[in-house]
Amino acid sequence: MMPEPSTLAVFAVAAVALLVTPGPAVLYIVARSMEQGRWAGVVSALGVHVGTLVHVAAAALGLSALLVSSALAFAVVKYLGAVYLVYLGVRRLLARDARAESGAAPPRSLRRLFAQGIVVNILNPKTALFFLAFLPQFVDAARGEVGLQILVLGMIFVALGVVSDGLYAIAAGTAGGWLKRDGRVLRAERYVTGGVFVGLGLTAAFAGHGRK
Repeated sequence: MMPEPSTLAVFAVAAVALLVTPGPAVLYIVARSMEQGRWAGVVSALGVHVGTLVHVAAAALGLSALLVSSALAFAVVKYLGAVYLVYLGVRRLLARDARAESGAAPPRSLRRLFAQGIVVNILNPKTALFFLAFLPQFVDAARGEVGLQILVLGMIFVALGVVSDGLYAIAAGTAGGWLKRDGRVLRAERYVTGGVFVGLGLTAAFAGHGRK
């Protein structure tokens, strides 16, 4: 029921190549890390990949095919996700940044960041489309249990994604810590972070059916 070891090796190489290429999920995680530090980025990455697990399970059960085949369902999920990202960005842009005045970071709600990461990725139908197109390329129908093979491949992808996105989060959080020593960077940070979220939301809204 499992793919051949050689197939798994090729899949792992292809997955790593895709994961290390910065996309919307990576930009979201980097923005969180730059804004609130390494742990915020790591927790956001974990949330994003819990959302990815939902898409993997949907692909294994055949639900992703239903989503992609319905133009209305795809559009509804896409625009909900876009509106949510724009909402996060606008809220950040309008927030009064106490750090710029006091130099102290506000309390972090890691639980909220984790939940937001889940929502952001679940409401990205391109993730469903991506897995629907990518995972079956490595499935051997002759070995049976296609759904189980897709589930195993998806879990491997998620595990690799947690590692790669976690490294992005740590690197961005470290760089953000250095940059924030400059008061001008600290004052501009909310505009950059908010702008990234709004940009991601607008990109999601106007992009067609493509890779996540």
